Amino acid sequence: MPRTTISTPAAPAEVLDLRHAAAQSPDETLTALGTTSEGLTSDEAANRLARVGHNVLASRRVTLFGVLVRQLRNPLLILLLGAAMVSGVTGDPTDAIIISSIVVLSVGLGFFNEYRSELAAAALHDGIHHQTIVWRDGTSRTIDVADLVPGDVVELSVGNIVPADMRLIRATQFECDEAVLTGESVPAEKSAASAEPGDSSVDLPSCSFMGTVVHQGSARGVVVSTGSATAFGKIAVGLSEHQAETAFQVGLKSFSKLLVVVAAVLTISIFVINVAFSRPLIDALLFSLAIAIGITPQLLPAIVSVSLSAGSRQLARRRVLVKRLVTIEDLGNIEVLFCDKTGTLTDGAITFDRALGADRAASDHALLLGLVCNESTMTDAGPVGGNSLDQALLAAPDATRLNAPDGVGGFTRLGALPFDHDRQLASVTINEPDGSTLLVTKGAPEVVLSRCDDAPAGASSVLDGLFNDGARVVAIATKPTHGGEPVPDDEHGLSFVGFLAFVDRPKADAGESIRKLNDLGVAVKIITGDNGTVAAKVCRDIGMEPGAVLTGGQLDALDDDELAVAIPETTVFARVSPDQKS
Repeated sequence: MPRTTISTPAAPAEVLDLRHAAAQSPDETLTALGTTSEGLTSDEAANRLARVGHNVLASRRVTLFGVLVRQLRNPLLILLLGAAMVSGVTGDPTDAIIISSIVVLSVGLGFFNEYRSELAAAALHDGIHHQTIVWRDGTSRTIDVADLVPGDVVELSVGNIVPADMRLIRATQFECDEAVLTGESVPAEKSAASAEPGDSSVDLPSCSFMGTVVHQGSARGVVVSTGSATAFGKIAVGLSEHQAETAFQVGLKSFSKLLVVVAAVLTISIFVINVAFSRPLIDALLFSLAIAIGITPQLLPAIVSVSLSAGSRQLARRRVLVKRLVTIEDLGNIEVLFCDKTGTLTDGAITFDRALGADRAASDHALLLGLVCNESTMTDAGPVGGNSLDQALLAAPDATRLNAPDGVGGFTRLGALPFDHDRQLASVTINEPDGSTLLVTKGAPEVVLSRCDDAPAGASSVLDGLFNDGARVVAIATKPTHGGEPVPDDEHGLSFVGFLAFVDRPKADAGESIRKLNDLGVAVKIITGDNGTVAAKVCRDIGMEPGAVLTGGQLDALDDDELAVAIPETTVFARVSPDQKS
């Protein structure tokens, strides 16, 4: 590609909200960011990098002193150290050594384990490097994602990890796996067309988010946010912030403070009383300090550490990893458990459920035509190519194994028109066993029904029923044709055949787990990025009454007091963004 010179408009917007960019046209976003579809110049990129910093996630710096301070942030340890010093000063070195050893052992074990974990996490973070294709000075080049800045234009293709929050300016059959943000198993369809934001902060069809993975197609996008300003970065920042104290820590700290107060009051009171009765000053002081040392539970830190460690080992045998020992006690005190839906209550993978005709009866013919009009192929390793619904259809237990596209059910495929997001359809032409030629069209049910002549009256009610069941639906229609390669104009005047329904099935033991939690007095709430209808259907399938459904948009309209009132009355929180989950 020949090298060209481009100019970058001056005074770009330092900060552009991604939701605002999603509703703008691509050209408006480029203008607002002070860039063009051919990207920035190298000089401008360097200037912006100096202003906004590298495209990296903020993380807490690991220091010996910081880890040590967290171990010593306990009034009881301070009291024990004071007792050890008093014992040493008053001529009781044995007690001083024993108490000091207990403190050093307790602090040392916690310090060693936490510092080692912090270093391992930091080393893992520093060892990860990614590169991406970016347009600079009118040509494409590969750079480290850490050097991306707002206004950079990036190329994305299948398998790429999206390096920043981006507004798409061109997209071809583009889909992203956004499970890292939403937890949903089905890739999100993307396009460059302007779109108003949905209920969730990550429901932006014209944008791609840092950390998500390109599942299908290709795209070009302009970087809007980098580093900690991205949706993924905000989550990382939240995780690196100082964690709130658990109820166990609060209780232990309160008990330690009580001991300190009691010891101080007793020491002063006994000393004053002894002095009042004309006892020797030194004897009075030593006696009062001995009382203070006597009421100090020297072994309490060790007992706490041993008890929590024992609990950690028991949980490990049940395949539960404990990152912070002090959270174990809180685990036993849970009254309300918020859990995700996809992958927690469900299998986390879309599967074929059933094929239905307009009369609600099972339709093997619709299933067979769906297998013929399919962009995936079956290999020894499983279905490959196509979208997740095509792959799920091929992998269905009641589907015919597709060894070759031209041999399914006696049909011979003559030509194909691939699916695209604008048409929301895919078509093939086939020879039927009787020698006639047929066009088979598969796609979004609303679009397929609109292309049918005299669609059966019951089709719409069947579709509504499938949607109410939380299914993802594909419609099948046909018409006689002349053969050869189909074209978009052929996808009209169709005859409806049936629907293919796909679901993310509940886990076999999810219902039993919920019942066990309820028997233990734990109420379970579902918090998901999926829509409320799907989440409510999953609840019913596992034996939970969904009750009222609260969406992410409705959550934003509530203050803390209103939310506190709504939580006990709500089972399902739907279309919830990652920051709202937090």
